[in-house]
Amino acid sequence: MKSILVIGIGRFGKHLCEDLVKNGNDVMAVDENEENLEDILPIVTSAKIADCTKEEVLKGFGVSNFDICFVCIGTNFQNSLEVTSLLKDFGAPYVISKATRDIQAKFLLRNGADEVVYPDRDIAKRIAVKVSANHVYDYMEMGEYSIYEIQPLDEWIGKSIKEMNFRVKYNANILGIKQSGQTSLLPDAEHIFQKEEHLMVIGKREDIDRILKRL
Repeated sequence: MKSILVIGIGRFGKHLCEDLVKNGNDVMAVDENEENLEDILPIVTSAKIADCTKEEVLKGFGVSNFDICFVCIGTNFQNSLEVTSLLKDFGAPYVISKATRDIQAKFLLRNGADEVVYPDRDIAKRIAVKVSANHVYDYMEMGEYSIYEIQPLDEWIGKSIKEMNFRVKYNANILGIKQSGQTSLLPDAEHIFQKEEHLMVIGKREDIDRILKRL
């Protein structure tokens, strides 16, 4: 369990708080607008109405005691930049700031952000990949590698992972098998591909693309 401060409770900030709490973390939510806090009051550890661009406000929060501080201010980049900088000035150990453009990310990193996230861009990219290829059910990017949830090729059906020499032939690995609502991770090399199952395949984008073109 971690102690986490979330500043800026818009759509992203709200969903972030909900998921952080579901994962067992203590969350303090802060926003200038009281209405933005109403929906998450029952679930977060504490909620504050405050302007975090004011130094005395952040000092009062004791930001150095939080494991992670999120800056999710989406409508005013200047405020996001100021809050990010102040958090580091006051000893926040790890700051993750939201950006919508690369230029914003550059300034946030230069002003103290340890990490920058692009929630809108990442969701758009995920959806674009999902709908642009046949039989891609989900997609996640992890640096230079990506994980795709796909159905088996027809030529794989009835054959084992070992028989297909999957890793060598496709330069990719099968992380898991999903079937009938159940997921099994790291399947045995003797696993026989079945038409109704979904495969979670990890590899570099260019290698997975060669598989996708044949679906």
